[in-house]
Amino acid sequence: MSFEEQINIATAQVSTGLPIFICDLGFIKEQLISARQAIAELQVSHPEPPPSNVHAAYMSPWKSHRLNRQLVPLCESVKIIATFISRKLLSANLDALNMDLLVTDCWGIIYEKSDYTLPHHHFPADFSCSVYLEVEPDASPLYFSENCQIPPKPGMLVLFPGILTHEVRPTAGRRVVIAMNLNKRAMFDKPAT
Repeated sequence: MSFEEQINIATAQVSTGLPIFICDLGFIKEQLISARQAIAELQVSHPEPPPSNVHAAYMSPWKSHRLNRQLVPLCESVKIIATFISRKLLSANLDALNMDLLVTDCWGIIYEKSDYTLPHHHFPADFSCSVYLEVEPDASPLYFSENCQIPPKPGMLVLFPGILTHEVRPTAGRRVVIAMNLNKRAMFDKPAT
């Protein structure tokens, strides 16, 4: 019998309140415009969606920020915002801990009427986020639970722990989104502070 076959795991659920952070990105409007242009270009260069739980009119590849450089400024801004949130709201000064955040995945999604995404989480990502580029008034919210649904707005960032289960229920209105996963990484080449 292999080592893994001998492992017996029991689970328990802990009811906890995980934070969700919402930020208006109106101050980086040019980056949002560039990101929308990147999605349009990716639709041409990479028209086939990757396998996923997303059922939408279009989804770009998981590593789209490596395929279209117009996404990089938005990824960098989200990284800065997530680092700020870590320091100011989660009491975790990543720089002092010789850590950094890295955008490991970045993809675009265009939802049309009746499109949806099944319930899922992004573990092992530390943070996940949605950046809303276009939103019609009747677009579905980002659904976390019966008590927590975030209605999207153009130019809005929703950042949350990657382990948090969420979904998009069938939408009545169009929404264009950039999603990302961010992970911590140790910065061993930095001198200790």
